[in-house]
Amino acid sequence: MAVVGFDEALEIVLGHAQSVGMSGTERVGLLDAAGRVLAEGIRADRDQPPFARSTRDGYAVRAEEFSGGSALGVVGQVRAGERWLGGEMRAGEVLQIMTGAPLPDGADAVAMVEFVEKTGDRVRGVAGRGLRVGENVVPQGSEARAGDVVLAVGMRVGAAEVAVAAACGRGEVTVFRRPSVAIVATGDELVELDEAMEDFQIRNSNSYALAAMVTEAGGRAERLGVARDLLGEVRERVVEGRERDLLILSGGVSMGEYDLVEEVLAEEGAEFFFTGVKMQPGKPVVFGRLPERDGLEARYFFGLPGNPISTQVTFHCFVEPLLRAMGGGGVEGPDFVQATLGEDVEGKAGLMRLLPARVGRDRVRPEVRLVGWQGSGDVAANARANCYAVLPPREDGFRAGEVISVLLR
Repeated sequence: MAVVGFDEALEIVLGHAQSVGMSGTERVGLLDAAGRVLAEGIRADRDQPPFARSTRDGYAVRAEEFSGGSALGVVGQVRAGERWLGGEMRAGEVLQIMTGAPLPDGADAVAMVEFVEKTGDRVRGVAGRGLRVGENVVPQGSEARAGDVVLAVGMRVGAAEVAVAAACGRGEVTVFRRPSVAIVATGDELVELDEAMEDFQIRNSNSYALAAMVTEAGGRAERLGVARDLLGEVRERVVEGRERDLLILSGGVSMGEYDLVEEVLAEEGAEFFFTGVKMQPGKPVVFGRLPERDGLEARYFFGLPGNPISTQVTFHCFVEPLLRAMGGGGVEGPDFVQATLGEDVEGKAGLMRLLPARVGRDRVRPEVRLVGWQGSGDVAANARANCYAVLPPREDGFRAGEVISVLLR
């Protein structure tokens, strides 16, 4: 068992993510595929676009003829959803054309209406305005050729991917099944939302937060009952949870007399990859694997700290990358971006800190500031945050104006 640095812990998780098995596939309607991961490649059923398409309102012309400055005769009009039926456009002719309409035979460019002077049924370009062949035209098949893979296996389906699949005529797609995730909260102090509560107890909010994060990460969350601080109860939940694809326990992984999770996991033959990470919050996070037993395959597990912000930070850093890989989404680390620190922040040696913060939406130079909090149990402060400021170990602190990493959530 070992406490490792943050980067080493992430490397360990991503290493295991490369070899996880998928949880099967299923066929779903296109809109039901949103948020899922493709288990099949989607191919273009025809050229895209299927014809040379105008990108502007204007006139379909021969570029060389138009650039010569001659007055040209307008012979008709074509709109999106129509095709010009007048045959090939002859020399000296132009065709009024709308955005999205097919380019007629004989034309090789579109002159924007803003740069055309029209007199009666004749047009010419404004003085000094030339036109290149292909200008304001998307050629047939330039986006994809019939049979090309336009969405690859492993892509997560969002609005853009739905649009592509719909453009290819796909009303159904094959996606990976959502991995099942058992969630076990531990501790005598926990009560469920519908139970009477003493003033020394707290509600079991962690399992709800974990269920929400599992769902967002592409898993299927199953909240098991609270495990009291008794070896028998923790063991019962571990045995039940290993029937799912992934087991997450929160609480019971510190060094206290009643922190029983690691003891039970060890009794079940667990292999521990790390038993702590040099980070704040979230230091007592555990990652390992239960062996094959009773016809069940080996199962990965995480033991997360019980304090809510610690739970959520460690989930985003370590659980989410493994879970996404189990759901077919490939091997990717957490979502880090960079932002400018908007205030001075004290440093801390020996620990990677990920503190609740808010990053602004300034287009040019987004700024991040810490959210005031009362420690890793402050769920209200965490809700006010929209990210975590990532502060590497440093004794001399951080200064306003420095560029730091930010963990999105």
